[in-house]
Amino acid sequence: MALRLVQVNIKARDDQAVGRFWAGLLGWELSSEGPGVANVEPPDAESLGIDVVAVPDPESVDYRVHLELAGSAELLDRLGRLSTPRIGDDWADPEGNILRVVTPLSDTGPIAAVVVDCADPHRLAAFWDAAVDWTVQGTTDDHVLLRSARGVGPFLEFRRELDPRPTRMHLDVRPYAGDDQAAERSRLIALGARDADIGQGDVPWAVLTDPAGNEFCVLTSG
Repeated sequence: MALRLVQVNIKARDDQAVGRFWAGLLGWELSSEGPGVANVEPPDAESLGIDVVAVPDPESVDYRVHLELAGSAELLDRLGRLSTPRIGDDWADPEGNILRVVTPLSDTGPIAAVVVDCADPHRLAAFWDAAVDWTVQGTTDDHVLLRSARGVGPFLEFRRELDPRPTRMHLDVRPYAGDDQAAERSRLIALGARDADIGQGDVPWAVLTDPAGNEFCVLTSG
């Protein structure tokens, strides 16, 4: 069994404004599955989607994930037209979520990498390597790269950073069709994850934390 990494989840005060920004920047479609949720939908199954979820107090969210985007001329033009604010050498979306523009390692699509800042990248990458159907593509002392075994789409990078800037992005994973969500949750706990209570109540997804304490959601299969 294995899980698919399907999307990045962003907590926001104004889901529609943040969703419009990311859809405009990436050139993707914007939809909504319900009140308080903006879905930024990629054009193909190899790219990760972005779900923007409204919460009353996004400033209290303290995650460790940020996006790095492939620095094409088209992307840079969109950054300019969107009047994207700068934070040091980085850019930010309308609610301050950091994004970086990089030269991609290969043809990844507009999202070059999803970066998880952590104290021990090798330990954390070992968990995610076992959790999802991606494989290790490269390592150094300070980072580990994972990518789809098909060699397409963005990279998932675990990068050593002892004092990371808080963000409001986390990862969402989904079992394959026919696989059991409860069984996958149990498998993740055996790998070192823990159940998390963030006040989610009775919802169809499971909230867990990885061995470094990063929250992520296990969605229903499909």
